[in-house]
Amino acid sequence: MWPSGSLTACPAGALAGKSVRHRAARHPARGFTLIEVLVALSVMALLALMSWRGLDGMARVQTDMRERVDGVVSVQTGLSQWSSDLDAVVETALVSGIDYDGRVLRLTRRDASLAGSPLRVVGWARRVIDGPQGGQASWARWQSPPLRTRAELQEAWEQVENWAQSPSAADRQREVAVLGLDQWQIFYYRNNAWSNPLSTASATGINPALAAAVPVPAVPASGASTTTTTVTTATANVPMVTGLNGNALVPLPDGIRLVLSLTAGQPLTGVVTKDWLRSGKS
Repeated sequence: MWPSGSLTACPAGALAGKSVRHRAARHPARGFTLIEVLVALSVMALLALMSWRGLDGMARVQTDMRERVDGVVSVQTGLSQWSSDLDAVVETALVSGIDYDGRVLRLTRRDASLAGSPLRVVGWARRVIDGPQGGQASWARWQSPPLRTRAELQEAWEQVENWAQSPSAADRQREVAVLGLDQWQIFYYRNNAWSNPLSTASATGINPALAAAVPVPAVPASGASTTTTTVTTATANVPMVTGLNGNALVPLPDGIRLVLSLTAGQPLTGVVTKDWLRSGKS
């Protein structure tokens, strides 16, 4: 307290400092409480969890799409190879150009990718192959080495039949699993109708009712010997051309229908149907 009657002024700095202290005492500094911090952390954790789930969902969708695309590509590749094999079929007059025995479809085709376009024997069958499809049945393709002699052709033709039943180690090295397969069916288009290739009409290529009027055509190869025998049917005698070992040469069908029942659990499932029409047929 200043003396009475004194005119000495109070220093400005002292008053200012006193005022600041007074305001600080009335409004003390205040931070976050523990509850506020916990709430903030909980919100941040929830946002992080939601973000992670969103990213994980996007990654799963992307993976599923990629697997499905790969499955579609596998189907397209397999069917493209199937059509390519059929388009390249040649008749040698030694064995049938195409033959289906209920287990394996065998065919002889030219390999235009090699000099001289040698023959190859190709087989398609349902096989259980270790590794692909987890040891389940697969639609598989087998291919022989290039063939340049009659003996090699005969050996490969018999080998592909053995491959479909009890393959050797060498046969397994020449097979490729294309798709997981529950079952498959083959139909031939002949006489303006689809039929079982193992039926009598399909095997001879002749409608029994018209057997006397429509002969089975022979397609001899240069330098190859063929013989003609007579097959007796219920309606008429049908001429049949034979090749190696006296086996009947089945004429090519006008078309082939392939029906694949794909295994469940792979990216692409269900039934796939593929029709092939021989060139020049409509």
